[in-house]
Amino acid sequence: MIERDLKGRGIKDARVLAAMAAVPRELFVPDAQKSAAYDDRPLPIGSGQTISQPYIVAYMSELLALKGQEKVLEIGTGSGYQAALLARLAARVYSIEIVPALSAQAQSRLKQLGADNVELKVGDGFFGWEEKAPFDAILLTAASPKVPEPLWRQLREGGQIIMPLGRPGQIQRLTRVRKVSGKQAVEHLSEVIFVPLTGTIEQRSR
Repeated sequence: MIERDLKGRGIKDARVLAAMAAVPRELFVPDAQKSAAYDDRPLPIGSGQTISQPYIVAYMSELLALKGQEKVLEIGTGSGYQAALLARLAARVYSIEIVPALSAQAQSRLKQLGADNVELKVGDGFFGWEEKAPFDAILLTAASPKVPEPLWRQLREGGQIIMPLGRPGQIQRLTRVRKVSGKQAVEHLSEVIFVPLTGTIEQRSR
């Protein structure tokens, strides 16, 4: 996986590659999917959610350009795989999942790995985690048609949001949004397909 799907497709950040090599991906997929854990494709994890393909996980992690001192917010804990990687790349990781069963499973897996710098919460990711703000970086692992305003407020000046921007069933774009003098500097990077962000964003997007 590392050589073929990551290095072979342009992932260069040594810290990201080391984290991807160290975190056992098979721990984060259902038993029926374990034989496919290292295939470069998304896999179902239940509750209508997926674990993203390894390349996309590595690419989004690389885009964050973490040095190890940062405080990161993740929206969409899912299986907990991305949070486990972020735990190796940042100082503190806060992750929100709207599906209680997925959050509980992720908590168990992260505890098993000894990722004690990760804190999970069950809740609506649209609102972020105001008590823990500001964040140096925010990562959304589900698509939204716009940057949720609460997340933008919780991002520190100079920080960045990495997210799939777009609606379900339409072309989504992996996007980097930097906070520059309080304004959004938007950079569209590549076309992607993610499950939609659920919760309040659904009502506000209609």
